[in-house]
Amino acid sequence: MSDLLFSVFPNENFVDLGLYQYGWEQCAPAHSFGPAARNHYIFHYVISGTGTLHADDENGNTLTWQVKSGQGFMLFPGQVTTYIADSTLPWEYTWVEFDGLRARAIVTTAGLSRNHPVYHASSKELRNQMMEEMLYLSRHPEESPFHLIGHLYLFLDYFMRSAATVHVKQNGSIRDFYVKEALSYIEQNFQNDISVEDISASCGLNRSYFGKIFHDTIGRSPQEFLIRYRMTKAAELLKLTSLSIADIGNAVGYPNQLHFSRAFKNVYGVSPKNWRNENKLEPKGDGVV
Repeated sequence: MSDLLFSVFPNENFVDLGLYQYGWEQCAPAHSFGPAARNHYIFHYVISGTGTLHADDENGNTLTWQVKSGQGFMLFPGQVTTYIADSTLPWEYTWVEFDGLRARAIVTTAGLSRNHPVYHASSKELRNQMMEEMLYLSRHPEESPFHLIGHLYLFLDYFMRSAATVHVKQNGSIRDFYVKEALSYIEQNFQNDISVEDISASCGLNRSYFGKIFHDTIGRSPQEFLIRYRMTKAAELLKLTSLSIADIGNAVGYPNQLHFSRAFKNVYGVSPKNWRNENKLEPKGDGVV
């Protein structure tokens, strides 16, 4: 039998980075999982032992990697994978499943992709700090959501800094800087009447070049990202507040309620009113909310 710690994160109200489940396992010999596809990013760090990863690359071809202690592997959303512990020296690993608006940029900054899913650390110290954060999550599932999200951020900080490849450091730093600047601008100004031109201008870039590097890093055009970011924030307000539809639209940059409702339906498939009816959190008890 395997020794296992496994927990599911109880809160879905985190947008930029969300935590889904996390755990630790000392696998039995030849223990396997898959073939399966996940909905989010899942990173496994191998503490001891070794095993095999079978995963589809960007062209749908199944490739095989051997992953040993001190290394790790990333599973990507929608990717079909199977991973198998060695029959004589099975791996012990810890894992974290995460996603959010910033997830893809973080994984890209770390130099991992479907074609290159295996994690190699450039710093043993940072690698060990990353592992400790992952194990902390596994061992403290009873902590508050904000406490756990804080440790998710620490894990991702050590993950990015320890995994940054020479290629990313030399060739990706300028692009990463511009994309981070754009994300920061969107976060601070999404409620205002901003355009892609405004975002690119804040980075000092022309729209065409900015659009290309943003799409290459994030996986969406700046316009698509801005709309989805606004609608995600709107969904939070619909779920957690009693503000009117018009006020929520105005709060996320849509002074015209009709335009807001159309944009929301394009993203979520239903009107803001219907989405609220299905998802609104009701106050519990008689206390002041």
